[in-house]
Amino acid sequence: MKSFAAKVEEGIKGEDGKPSVGPVYRNLFSENDFPPRHSEITTTWDIFSKSVDKFPNNKMLGWRPIVDEKVGPYIWKTYKEVYEEVLQIGSALRAAGAEPGCRVGIYGANCPQWIIAMEACAAHTLISVPLYDTLGPGAVDYIVDHAEVDFVFVQNTKIKGVLDPDCKSAKRLKAIVSFTNVSEEQSHRALEIGVKAYSWLDFLLMIQKPEETNPPKPSNVCTIMYTSGTSGEPKGVILTHEAAATCVIGLDLCMDQFEDEMTPDDVYLSFLPLAHILDRANEEYFFRNGASVGYYHGDLNALHDDIQELKPTFIAGVPRVFERIYEGIQKALQELNPRRRLIFYALYKIKSRNKGLFLCSKLAWMNRGYSHSKASPMADFIAFRKIRNQLGGRLRLLVSGGAPLSPEIEEFLRVTSCCFVIQGYGLTETLGGTTLGYPDEMCMLGTVGVPALYNEIRLEEVSEMGYDPLGENPAGEICIRGKCLFSGYYKNPRLTEEVMKDGWFHTGDIGEILPNGVLRIIDRKKNLIKLSQGEYVALEHLESIYGQNPIVQAIWVYGDSFKSMLVAVIVPNPETVNRWSNDFGFTKPFENSLSKFEYIKAVTVEAKSFDIERGLVTATLKNQRKNLLKFYQLNVCNH
Repeated sequence: MKSFAAKVEEGIKGEDGKPSVGPVYRNLFSENDFPPRHSEITTTWDIFSKSVDKFPNNKMLGWRPIVDEKVGPYIWKTYKEVYEEVLQIGSALRAAGAEPGCRVGIYGANCPQWIIAMEACAAHTLISVPLYDTLGPGAVDYIVDHAEVDFVFVQNTKIKGVLDPDCKSAKRLKAIVSFTNVSEEQSHRALEIGVKAYSWLDFLLMIQKPEETNPPKPSNVCTIMYTSGTSGEPKGVILTHEAAATCVIGLDLCMDQFEDEMTPDDVYLSFLPLAHILDRANEEYFFRNGASVGYYHGDLNALHDDIQELKPTFIAGVPRVFERIYEGIQKALQELNPRRRLIFYALYKIKSRNKGLFLCSKLAWMNRGYSHSKASPMADFIAFRKIRNQLGGRLRLLVSGGAPLSPEIEEFLRVTSCCFVIQGYGLTETLGGTTLGYPDEMCMLGTVGVPALYNEIRLEEVSEMGYDPLGENPAGEICIRGKCLFSGYYKNPRLTEEVMKDGWFHTGDIGEILPNGVLRIIDRKKNLIKLSQGEYVALEHLESIYGQNPIVQAIWVYGDSFKSMLVAVIVPNPETVNRWSNDFGFTKPFENSLSKFEYIKAVTVEAKSFDIERGLVTATLKNQRKNLLKFYQLNVCNH
């Protein structure tokens, strides 16, 4: 069997109350030791400034202006143009009173101003603090106060929230800088609380000649990134420049081994929030290579239009994004005549012999080891190029992260999208890139790949859930150690000590390491509750199981330790419900392997899907359990 990871330490059986731990695994390139880190790239400022020197005229940041409610074509700033603007904004910050170590908030949708503000912070050893309201009501107020933010760059539509009387911490701000303009009313309101409000242009022109930069050292804090936790107050994750730069260099070294490696001609479509580690890490990687980043125009429901206009080569998203793509393709297939639909599936999956003729599908050839581009050019030409064209026509890489992507959807996209499709795994605390799959390795289907170059992984026993890394079916909590880790939770040493033990970060995710060294996510330790009869239940695991039913579009399962049963709120899939009712009957029962105590005893049906606007899901579309409980306790009880 081909091995994709190196076992560098054996597991240890637990004793004296300590849990058992499994073997330690590294990337094959790091089997003997982590590779030497790049001597010239030790901070995020190095990543950007070196690329400016090397690729001054390359397109860097693109956006689509909206004029008269119509979205226009992409407009671009080059690396040199961005650099000049960064120098002006950084100097204006210093003139406004920002000193090294000062915290600067950035609040709004992905756009060039977001990145320019971030790079201006790096240029003068200021600490960027992403803000976003999807962490829950009052999150912006909490973060500004908790992180002791002095300046905020903010989208014009978000200024009202910062100046709202409920945002009491706004009074501590020295200045608010809009991504675009500031209205007279907003400027007046800011002055009332002692804060100066600037338009982007006014702040940009505040200094005639920019002053010298004051770049950070590797050990300086790069950002404090607050996580979208499902309960409790947001946690401020401290990330240093060294950790961030090491993560990017490691990804660069990893991607260099593949035949379709990154080039300056690549284009990334950015739509996941920049306040989230996945998009931030991806953009840093593109900047490292002098490539281009184009931002969506702000409407996720119209993402297809941005894809057609930008024609990206790289898209990264959370599973829900790819589930929607899959659902759209499936809907289109159902509308084909039966003959064309049969041909599509024959080219995709069917393998048969009939009267001396041999038909082998693209999937079959890929399972034999052929790359996606060579497995079946005929199938690509006849059927799958249409799907590729729907994804812009130039796509080379799809990466899914944030949560496990179902093997069925991953397989389908690997075969039909005519590009590499891989999964990755990471957390804010691990700079996002903890593991990554390999292109065209079908044995990695349904897994999140192997450890990154500068990380180690092992599993730890979770006895209450029956997971033992040294047992017959080795599994346990995923623990990470290495060079790409956070430095702790801001102002929360107790919580830091809870998750960092002997140098290992305990993720709360349950995984298994397959015999070939590949990691698979199978469960979640957090959100584990004990019902009144003493049985433990993993709520997210149940949501995954029940969510496989085609009638379910979204589901939130709730349990109480004082109760013996589970309840749920379900958002039905309207197309499936309509088709089901038209066909009059759903005869096949939903099969599962759940225990009796895991059956949901009461269900509320919700017509409107869980959304970010109401704070019911995070920016990566994970259930906000605390907010869902509060929302449905109020709404169900009132009805």
